[in-house]
Amino acid sequence: MVNAPSPRPWVLAESTWPEVRAKPFEVALLPWGATEAHNTHLPYATDSIQVEAVAIAAAGIAWERGARVTVLPTIPFGVQTGQREVPLSLNMMPSTQLAVVRDMLPSLREHGVRKLVIVNGHGGNDFKPLIRELQPEAGLLLSLVNWYSAVNPAPFFAAPGDHAGELETSVMQRLAPSLVRPLGEAGPGAARPSRIAGFRDGFAWTPRHWVSVTDDTGVGDPSQATAAKGAKFLDAVVERFAAFIVELAAADPADLYTPNPTRT
Repeated sequence: MVNAPSPRPWVLAESTWPEVRAKPFEVALLPWGATEAHNTHLPYATDSIQVEAVAIAAAGIAWERGARVTVLPTIPFGVQTGQREVPLSLNMMPSTQLAVVRDMLPSLREHGVRKLVIVNGHGGNDFKPLIRELQPEAGLLLSLVNWYSAVNPAPFFAAPGDHAGELETSVMQRLAPSLVRPLGEAGPGAARPSRIAGFRDGFAWTPRHWVSVTDDTGVGDPSQATAAKGAKFLDAVVERFAAFIVELAAADPADLYTPNPTRT
């Protein structure tokens, strides 16, 4: 018989009705990942595994510090419009993401949740326009955390990479080592630069056509990845995120800004 882990009261999927109704949660975290190819050595669920682990770990620390926070089930589908040729990279349109969040809001708002944090784990997801559209009528505070941007990766990695590179590979080696194939099987993650200077320099933007950019679906060299690097980076991210949750849980959504200094 398999020994199941003890239920964590900050994880909604592991909680019972009496536990949930005992006291309203102040903050809900919604991890949002993707299902897509990650070079030839990481699984399709990479983004979902990472974002869920970060959200649960940060919420656990925040819970121990007194925050009433719950982690909602992870949504595993992200925007993949640039990866149509990659087999089974499953797409969810931004308009569908908007509808999903809108449909969830009454279930949170009407049961005491005053703040929702979308925890994003996929670079192709862009939740800022959605939040701007929904916030005026949401009835609760909406916010966004891209977990991979919470901490500067430069001190932790030689070359973090953009997709399935050193950062993501190191994190997966820490979180789910059994799902990481030998690095000798990984492609180099070499990316072709755009012919257009503005796109190369970053002041202009267009969605990347993935198979035109990379031969192995990776962008970034994973060869120097280690679980130890992943652990150190995750520790820093989780601690910073947990501190944010604690501060957010204690805040009044109607009073988020400091007053102007008094002039004498």
